[in-house]
Amino acid sequence: MTESSALDSEDRKIVTLARSVRARNGVPEGAAVRDGTGRTYAAGTVSLPSLKLSALRTAVAMAVASGATALEAAAVVSETESVGAEDLAAVADLGGAGTPVLLAGPDGVVRVTVCAG
Repeated sequence: MTESSALDSEDRKIVTLARSVRARNGVPEGAAVRDGTGRTYAAGTVSLPSLKLSALRTAVAMAVASGATALEAAAVVSETESVGAEDLAAVADLGGAGTPVLLAGPDGVVRVTVCAG
């Protein structure tokens, strides 16, 4: 377990953004990604009859749609204990293998950091 206060300021920012989206929208997950230029994109779970996306895949899609060509890091805030393979694949598609994905609980405390790819 990693205390969020031990994170560098940029990683703490994406955890905070992910946590805020989750709480504000009342969704199961919030996520945020930081692209290669330092811009951030935050999103929540999408659950429509015709479209279902995790928060992380939604955040990656937002980054791509905005012209991002690389990712530096990602964060997910969820009650789940792991990051799904499809989510890690989406991060790896844009960020490459080894891009860190921080998984935090609803309290914002990072439980684990995994690498995409």
